Amino acid sequence: MSSPDGQRGPGATFLDEIREQPRALLALLEHDAEFARVAAAARDRGSSLLRMVGHGSSDNAASYGVYAFGLLARWTALRDSISLTTYYGSKLDMSGSTAIALSQSGRTPDVVEYLQNARRAGAFTIALTNNPSSELAREAEAVLPLSAGPELAVAATKTYLNTVAALGLLAAHVAGEGGSFADGLRVVAAQLEQLIPTLEQRVSELANAFAFVGRMFVIGRGPEFATAREIALKLLETCRIAAEPLTATDLAHGPVAALDSLFPVWTIASDDEMLPAVQEAAARVRETGATLVASGTAAESLEGADYVLPVPIPPLPLLTPILSIVPGQLFAWALARAKGLDPDSPAGLSKVTLAL
Repeated sequence: MSSPDGQRGPGATFLDEIREQPRALLALLEHDAEFARVAAAARDRGSSLLRMVGHGSSDNAASYGVYAFGLLARWTALRDSISLTTYYGSKLDMSGSTAIALSQSGRTPDVVEYLQNARRAGAFTIALTNNPSSELAREAEAVLPLSAGPELAVAATKTYLNTVAALGLLAAHVAGEGGSFADGLRVVAAQLEQLIPTLEQRVSELANAFAFVGRMFVIGRGPEFATAREIALKLLETCRIAAEPLTATDLAHGPVAALDSLFPVWTIASDDEMLPAVQEAAARVRETGATLVASGTAAESLEGADYVLPVPIPPLPLLTPILSIVPGQLFAWALARAKGLDPDSPAGLSKVTLAL
């Protein structure tokens, strides 16, 4: 597939995989019945505590899972420590909990070992992976496929989006709301089909203004902190930008002192309970003279933003992060090319999470 300028140059695979996300989301939904069965099994085991582990984009998605399970299923959900059991050998009692190992490839050694330890410690174990025949899947009691299809670019896009969607879908089924959540995901897939081509041109124009940027804060709060973490990772991986994700509250506790006119801030604003805190953080950014980029469903509510990249409002608030990640993904693609870099193959990185 060609880029908007008609050339298949650096970043074509990365861009193609961003464009494939609506189809990947629909492919995930073909396994909706499996998500319902696994949710029922977790309930039958008496689970009320969810432990999630993963690295990189998978760990970023787990930040979303904390809110999906907390708000929908009313479960305590946490990003668990791999090191405690895998490296320090701590013998934790995990009875009454569900452990989900997030790995796109299903081959990450310490994630596999964590799941082995969790199962021995009494947890109900689930593998959420793009490779359901992987070693991780063999170690788990239940397997949920991401069904994102092959992902060849080093930086994850569609596997991240499907991991977020999968965690939300599983949480919704635990809560008995799987049908409405699945219907919402279908609407979001259609919204993505329209959003992606619209944003491609806009971020290409925006990227030129940031071609010499070397540092950035990315702000989000609540479920959108996962989005902030993932956008920051994309900028680090593909653009050589020292991007740091912060909650809206974190900004006021020290980091705001680093801001100046050459230190831009990307702010994700969604129309939920966290919006006032995000608006307050954006006001602090403007006071420093830093360039403010606003994205999300409530992007236009951030007064004085230099650049605004809104996304459509989904049927359910917890579906918003599936849409709000796209401006950041496309911006990373466009900015890498503006810097003369190849977002398909960032220097010093290789694809650990091959998808089958």
